[in-house]
Amino acid sequence: MDNLTANVNVKVDPITKEEATLILKDLGLNMSTAINVFLRQIVLNNGIPFEIKAPEPSERLQQALNEGEEILKEIKAGKRKPYNNMNDLINALNSDD
Repeated sequence: MDNLTANVNVKVDPITKEEATLILKDLGLNMSTAINVFLRQIVLNNGIPFEIKAPEPSERLQQALNEGEEILKEIKAGKRKPYNNMNDLINALNSDD
């Protein structure tokens, strides 16, 4: 009789593997079954069965990005002097202006 299974070898971060194994155990699944479910869903959906996208930046990060864009606009408009090195930045931070 022919072998009805094929081996798949995957390198995984050990912490991720351990965390996933614990979650799967709570669900009554082992890693092999979970991977088979995932692969079957890829076949049924003709692609990855969930959305893959970059995470949205936090509100704090978005504010910093917006501030950086404004600073670049001011530099390009000649309203702000760029810093060419750390000493220039430190001197500007320490100045009374």
